[in-house]
Amino acid sequence: MTTKNQTPVRVRFAPSPTGRTHLGSGRTALYNYLLARQTGGQFILRIEDTDQKRYVEGAEEELMQGLRWLGMDWDEGPDVGGDYGPYRQTERRELYAKYARELIENRHAYYCFCTAKDEGQEDVKKRQQHRDICPSRDADIAEASQKVAGGAAHVIRYKMPKEGSITVEDALRGEITVENATLDDYILVKSDGLPVYHLAVVVDDHLMGITHAIRTSEWLPTFPLHGHIYAALGWEQPTWIHPSIFLKPDGKGKMSKRDSEALMEAGKPIFLSDFGKMGYLPEAVVNWAALIGWSYDDKTEEFTLDELIEKFSVEKLSPSPAALNFTKLDHFNGVYIRAISSDDLAERIKPFFEEAGCAVSDSEKLLRVATLLQVRLKNLTEAPAMGGFFFKEDVFPEAESLIGKKMDAESALVLAREIEKLVADLPDFSMDSANQPFRVLAAKMDTKVGNVFGFLRDSLTAQKVSPPIFDTMEIIGREKVLERIRKGIELLEAV
Repeated sequence: MTTKNQTPVRVRFAPSPTGRTHLGSGRTALYNYLLARQTGGQFILRIEDTDQKRYVEGAEEELMQGLRWLGMDWDEGPDVGGDYGPYRQTERRELYAKYARELIENRHAYYCFCTAKDEGQEDVKKRQQHRDICPSRDADIAEASQKVAGGAAHVIRYKMPKEGSITVEDALRGEITVENATLDDYILVKSDGLPVYHLAVVVDDHLMGITHAIRTSEWLPTFPLHGHIYAALGWEQPTWIHPSIFLKPDGKGKMSKRDSEALMEAGKPIFLSDFGKMGYLPEAVVNWAALIGWSYDDKTEEFTLDELIEKFSVEKLSPSPAALNFTKLDHFNGVYIRAISSDDLAERIKPFFEEAGCAVSDSEKLLRVATLLQVRLKNLTEAPAMGGFFFKEDVFPEAESLIGKKMDAESALVLAREIEKLVADLPDFSMDSANQPFRVLAAKMDTKVGNVFGFLRDSLTAQKVSPPIFDTMEIIGREKVLERIRKGIELLEAV
């Protein structure tokens, strides 16, 4: 199937607000979004909220924030409106009821009066299919309708043929043929009057003019049922596309809730709203997510969102399960941190400094720090640990850290006092002005130059690793540099 230069498509992302938005949902939304934007079509957000028992307050808002954080917007949806609304399924109840009645009248569905606890009989481990034991399957429609009118508790089930087969087509896998004898009478409408996914998705996709439906391969087992419903209603099906599911990072098995929790504990996000909090750029997450199940060629890996829109194609989606490679995400994050402007980076790292207790009020200093850290950061969360000392009034090195190799406290103190004099006399802290004098001092004091720079680093930053020392000194400023050196001298005097 060729997607480029084709007629504009209408695609939808239709999540259920039953919990936090998983990376897998974000990728599904992304693929739909890319196809819509590439063809000049429409990307629709539809909220499938008919499972009211599992509904989670705030899940819809978190979902929208996550999609927008990734850089996606939608042409139609519950918050922006559109010509095919409403866009929440609980607001479309009458539409589903209409088509459920049509299926009943055409003998493709029936009222089932089994007890409510039997609604979950889609369990594949059951001994008998529901259609083989349900007394309502072949009941007179008029009599069943009269019971419903009288208030009898019921569900509506699809009346699956007992013979023959159904063939459905997936754009990635081709034709899939299933014997009807292996399919059961699935519930279409629950006892509360709300439809299950199987009916609602068909009705909504048809009425909203959806041309291409991208959803994960988890829906393949019930794909034949959807084919039956489309045929029963006499509607043309959209182009179905079922990309791969996610595997654990080690590639051994599908991701589970427990696996997601373990990743979170290890500092690896799995829900959209956590990526930003954990220091990842949306540009990196988009690039990474797109490649979990899609590739452009065997060598190109870095794509901006605009480049993905240009190069995306359904043909290059993979039906094979894909493992989550967080090392690749970290790589992309470093790439995009280095690619953005220093001003942009300064704004993005500011909240992380503030969360770490750093007073970031000097925007000019923040920009200089961002420029200095930019080539070193792989994650925004690293910024406070790497450069928090720039924004602190005091740092607190250990006295032992100020004593160089093969030195004692007394010789280190003598060196520290000489460093103080040199720093006070330097015209500036540039490499050209400061590097050679410090090396000359090391030779004069018969010590390694590393001991000279080690004292400077530890007294100024209280860190074993820091940005280049002369750049650091320039940003801190002469007065603060001398103040911290003197405190280092005081520590050595007290040893």
